[in-house]
Amino acid sequence: MSSTSSQVKGGRLPWSGLLALSCAAFTAVMTELLPAGLLPAMAPPLGVAESRIGFLVTAYAAASFLAAIPVTAALRGLPRRPVLCGALLGFAASDALVALSSSYPLTLAARLLAGATGGTLWAMLVGYAARMVPAGRRGRAIAIVLAGITLALSLGVPAGTALAGAVGWRAAFGTLAVLAVALVGWVRLCVPGFPGEPPHVRVPLTRVARRPGIRPVLSVTLFLLLGHQVMYTYVAPFAAHAGYGRTGALLAVFGTATVAGIWLTGALIDRCPRTTLLVALALFTAVLPTLGLLARAHVLLVGAVALWGVAFGGAPTLIQSALVDASGPAEAEVATSLQTTVYNAGIAAGSLLGGLTLDARGPGALPWTALPPAVLATAVVAAARRYAFPARRHGVAPEAKAPAGPVPVAAARAAGDHAVRRSMGHGEGQ
Repeated sequence: MSSTSSQVKGGRLPWSGLLALSCAAFTAVMTELLPAGLLPAMAPPLGVAESRIGFLVTAYAAASFLAAIPVTAALRGLPRRPVLCGALLGFAASDALVALSSSYPLTLAARLLAGATGGTLWAMLVGYAARMVPAGRRGRAIAIVLAGITLALSLGVPAGTALAGAVGWRAAFGTLAVLAVALVGWVRLCVPGFPGEPPHVRVPLTRVARRPGIRPVLSVTLFLLLGHQVMYTYVAPFAAHAGYGRTGALLAVFGTATVAGIWLTGALIDRCPRTTLLVALALFTAVLPTLGLLARAHVLLVGAVALWGVAFGGAPTLIQSALVDASGPAEAEVATSLQTTVYNAGIAAGSLLGGLTLDARGPGALPWTALPPAVLATAVVAAARRYAFPARRHGVAPEAKAPAGPVPVAAARAAGDHAVRRSMGHGEGQ
């Protein structure tokens, strides 16, 4: 099977398959972040301090950081749908172990398994979505899949925390395990199968990393996550510094705004991806001085956080779409494994930098610390207009009038996942 044989040929998107992938993203984010909201409940049964429960989130991120590239490379030759199902079953096993465990070391081991599984899953999802649709619908398909992240952050994690408060944290993790198993059935029914890459057509990871456009996209990923995490990790002390004691309400505003951001991105990404990303990054950059100077005016604080949510809600989808365009759908998993590593590095570095800033200069300095990375991200997008962030998405040609003369025929034959095209007119190669 070629990589395009299961693409949708008309204008209709394969909603069932894309929503299954979106639910996989939702499950991954829920599995990663749920312990952060359950620190007081999980600590006594496991016999550790609340800070040790926080390490369960750190362990997930560290395992994802370390596993994304080598595991993705090791599994490139296998059929893709079984690998996707295996990743979901890994989440199910991890969440079930956490639900049943009374031992902190066993729980930590389960979280390491979840992190390795997460690194594999994130490397697959965007490339899978790109291969399911024609190039002209690729951006919208990726936006649908990544909407699962937004829904998990804005609705899923608060709902999971509420469920844990009502019926216990073990039941919350057990529910996640059941959801992951149910998703396996959904994927098998609605997500098309794609072949793995035979050894003779695989592009080495280093060659993918050297392709024009890849490094600028990875740089923007790092700078955006660095600036975002400086603020987001320490939004509670910053809100207190501004005299706004309702951190939960502020986070709800941010989460709701990210839903608006992902919706706007889905509407615009296939028509003007470069402009949309530049506007999103410029908006985030403009929000930071507003927070630094005017946060004590609470109406402006809430409005700035809402604009931050709109900007951040769409930016990751736009960046990942640019990465798929730069690598090509066939090599998207390898490129996304690189991005997964950079993404987690940005999260870790941003949290560390924000903590150091908080200790040394206080919460009022956080927006100014986040500002330089945001400016750098915007500048890279503005400069990298040829390969990484072009005005028009690769593979989507502008509309043109039909030619009056003979029409050259494009004949394609498979060369791995890439097409080798020859134009032929009047029976002769041209």
